[in-house]
Amino acid sequence: MNLYPLAKKFLFQLDPEEAHHFTVHNLQLAGKFPPLLNLIAGNKVEHASLHRNLWGLDFRNPVGLAAGLDKNGEVIDEMGMLGFGFVEIGTVTPQPQPGNGKPRLFRLVKNGALINRMGFNNIGAEVAAEKLKRRKTNIIVGANIGKNKITSNENAIRDYEYCFKKLFEHAHYFVVNVSSPNTPGLRALQDKDSLTAILNALQDYNHAQQKPKPILLKIAPDLTNEQITDVVNVVQQTKIQGIVATNTTISREGLNYSAAEIENYGAGGLSGEPLTHLSTEVIQLLQSSIINHQSSIKIIGVGGIMNVQDALDKFSAGADLIQLYSGFIYSGPQLIHDINRALVQKPLSAAS
Repeated sequence: MNLYPLAKKFLFQLDPEEAHHFTVHNLQLAGKFPPLLNLIAGNKVEHASLHRNLWGLDFRNPVGLAAGLDKNGEVIDEMGMLGFGFVEIGTVTPQPQPGNGKPRLFRLVKNGALINRMGFNNIGAEVAAEKLKRRKTNIIVGANIGKNKITSNENAIRDYEYCFKKLFEHAHYFVVNVSSPNTPGLRALQDKDSLTAILNALQDYNHAQQKPKPILLKIAPDLTNEQITDVVNVVQQTKIQGIVATNTTISREGLNYSAAEIENYGAGGLSGEPLTHLSTEVIQLLQSSIINHQSSIKIIGVGGIMNVQDALDKFSAGADLIQLYSGFIYSGPQLIHDINRALVQKPLSAAS
């Protein structure tokens, strides 16, 4: 039984950010009564063929929750109970920050899309580490890390190092976020030299540990082909393990809204259906470059996965794992189950 369509009717009458807080609060309550959360989850799919082993980590299924929804690690266990195979928290910054002014989250229902300019609102690395310590399940957790708004790009390395060290013992893998459009100047860190410096600094600490953690890089969908090639070169050079493709886009092409309406929404990253093909194209370009380099770099595909076919397309393009955000907002847990059921019925070797 899929209860989400009823819940969605109520949630979509609320301001998007209010709906988010309402959902998180009630998931926390439901998590105290597993039968209730299982009822909300619906018909979860569990099958040995869904397991994925990457970087020595055992993912129970390849469908994860993208960063941005559970920024502060408040409902990790609950998201696992809904059916996700892994959860990525963040973006986490060294010091807590409130993010940008409200309103900063908008639904574009006619396009199955969202625009956000949240601005890395989060509780900070120290408190996030405490949250991660208190989780009760063994679900795979990634930590998406960034820099504080007030930190200059010249000092960004220190912020990424701080978060990495604070969360190191409590996350299974890390994602370096230099691609959000909502922190001024952040995307400039995708420049080859800046990026190399950040990743090398993290790897210096990482390799000094008894058990190094996988590090991935999250990239924007708005990169040129040349920039994508540079990204793969940097990833190879710094010997990190993977790429998350992609973040939100600054493009507004193809929206079913007037120019005035689009202007009224203002700045921010666009996610959901308008991002579907763009992110898939980036994955294809990455995979082609990875093959040319004879590399073992892995890809997590995210961006506009609104239905089963979108998910299969991401896998066919070269994604090893996928993540949901907007699709989860619009379709609820049923989308997780539908994708996993399709993968059981048509394994990736056959779907690719």
